[in-house]
Amino acid sequence: MPRLPTCLLATLLVIASNSTYAAEPVASVRVAFDRAGITTTRVDGLADIAAGRKVSADDPVRIASISKLVTAIGVMRLVEDGKLDLDADVSDLLGWRLRHPTYPDRPITLRLLLSHRAGLTDAAGYYAVPLDGQLQDVLDDPRAWDAAHAPGGYFRYANLNYPLVAAIMEKATGQRFDKLMDALVLHPLGIAACFNWERCDDAVATRAVVLYDAQRAPVRDDHRGRKPACSVNPARNGDCDLSRWRPGANGALFSPQGGLRISANGLAKIGRLLLGDGRVDGVRVLTGASLRTLTQPAWTYAPGTGMTVEEDDSSQSQRGFYCRYGLAVQTLATRRDGCRDDPFGDGIARIGHAGAAYGLLSGLWVDRKAGTGVAYFVTGMPDAAPGEHSAFRAIEEAMARGP
Repeated sequence: MPRLPTCLLATLLVIASNSTYAAEPVASVRVAFDRAGITTTRVDGLADIAAGRKVSADDPVRIASISKLVTAIGVMRLVEDGKLDLDADVSDLLGWRLRHPTYPDRPITLRLLLSHRAGLTDAAGYYAVPLDGQLQDVLDDPRAWDAAHAPGGYFRYANLNYPLVAAIMEKATGQRFDKLMDALVLHPLGIAACFNWERCDDAVATRAVVLYDAQRAPVRDDHRGRKPACSVNPARNGDCDLSRWRPGANGALFSPQGGLRISANGLAKIGRLLLGDGRVDGVRVLTGASLRTLTQPAWTYAPGTGMTVEEDDSSQSQRGFYCRYGLAVQTLATRRDGCRDDPFGDGIARIGHAGAAYGLLSGLWVDRKAGTGVAYFVTGMPDAAPGEHSAFRAIEEAMARGP
């Protein structure tokens, strides 16, 4: 397998003697960029071990929670079009009453869902709703709600927020979430990407980056050169007939919280959109005002105001990871006791999002003042070593800083 760049390998060798942690990823891709385009690219390792296929910056990977940021860009386009209102009661669109059972008089809004302040948890699940199931059934489970905190007053990172966001988008437009995101964001930007593979063509799917566990066994996207026969959770009888889809019934179907398949180069274009105040390569996707709404922190950590770590173990985050959060946009380097949210280690308040799932760790971070950014991912690291100076993992610190 190709070796990591010397600077990254040196960082990881510090912890290699501890067999609990995988010392080297299966694949690593890092793309640096500025407002004008990509400035440097570093790729190492394999996209597919069995095929011996080397990874490239154009290969699509399940980018995990950075998907939330892209979903939020789609939401803001619908807000600009007057089809969604960030501060309206979402029950009106869903067609059923969405309320915290302990605080039934508190309306839940898109702004609260996007910023993880709606009082939801992942304890009842969020992604395994079958094709013929209903997301509402998950919300009827008391475990889906944080009994101790009312909507609006507490940050608790929960993936369940985003299937609800997708359901609301579908109800507002009558369009399937994956098709909607293609029309609103991916196609206008010329990015060959998709949520859960259905909208990607065979040529893109053939280049899928396989995700691996600690034993290097494939856990996601081992296509063997083909597009998957079923890209969603099948119906309870096992079929995958997408004609069963109904607007808003199952917002989890195309994994808005983590299922975006996108290349590092495609992710860099999203980063350049953030640098360009909603415009990139002559294409305006958002107004500057909408971009400011996305990126302005809706929550900043103070004792008693929220949790600074994701509860899902697959995130690999530690206390102090989340300290400022907008509408699916993290802000790094919060200078406050209890915050360790600076994988770069230089105190610069970059914006973007991290991702972690199925052995992948990823990041998209931009320094708007300097006009620069970086997109990266590594695979095969479900048990990565803790970082030296932040709540991120050591490999994330190394990828953030770069060569």
